[in-house]
Amino acid sequence: MRRTVFALSLAVLPAFAGEPLAYQEGPTKLAGYLAQPSAAKGKVPGVLVIHQWMGLSDHERRVSDDLAKLGYVALAADLYGEGVRPKTGGEAGKLAGSFKGDRALYRRRVSAALEALKAQKGVDPSRLAVIGYCFGGTGALEAARAGLPVKGVVSFHGGLDVPADYAAGPISAKVLVCHGADDPFVPAKDVAAFQDEMRKSKADYVFVGYAGAVHAFTQKEAGKDNSKGAAYNEAAHRRSWDHMKAFFQEIF
Repeated sequence: MRRTVFALSLAVLPAFAGEPLAYQEGPTKLAGYLAQPSAAKGKVPGVLVIHQWMGLSDHERRVSDDLAKLGYVALAADLYGEGVRPKTGGEAGKLAGSFKGDRALYRRRVSAALEALKAQKGVDPSRLAVIGYCFGGTGALEAARAGLPVKGVVSFHGGLDVPADYAAGPISAKVLVCHGADDPFVPAKDVAAFQDEMRKSKADYVFVGYAGAVHAFTQKEAGKDNSKGAAYNEAAHRRSWDHMKAFFQEIF
């Protein structure tokens, strides 16, 4: 009888452990969130999760927890800085825009988060990936463009544009773009330019467009009204997660 009770108690133990993680980029203090599988044996791949334009939120924490349940160590990055969180869409647009206008700063913040992830116990530094949402999707692509030491990157409904003076260079990381086919914030010209960039960079990339999906299709907080341009889409969310899992199986 005691054995049965003990077995049941083990069955309800969480498959992961999550906690805040403080790190820095130069003098800037950053406040991320780390999720680790509880029963990992040996070193496992690490996945960096980059937030959307409102900053690190419960959405990225949930994603990190789900990645830990799959057996990865996941760090939800803080690109803006400790305590820096936009309160309105207008504030978020200005803050995100400042990073998109300064790609060197953007890349430094992503690189600092990757270093913090690599430093965690149980992470295999030779098996890293970056994923991102909306603004963070752009960050994931910047990791590939910068040649950061990652096996692959995944953009979920991310911005695909680059500065006008950007010159495409070789991209060694594999790239997966999960895109809302009806996303009004990523015009067709950006999609075409991105695909041309990938060809010029000789990148190994996959571009998936989800029918009926607009911007922010993975985020339940966005509601379900497509007319607003950003809305949750359960089918696109589920399919893109499955595509990411298959992508990770390949690159790791």
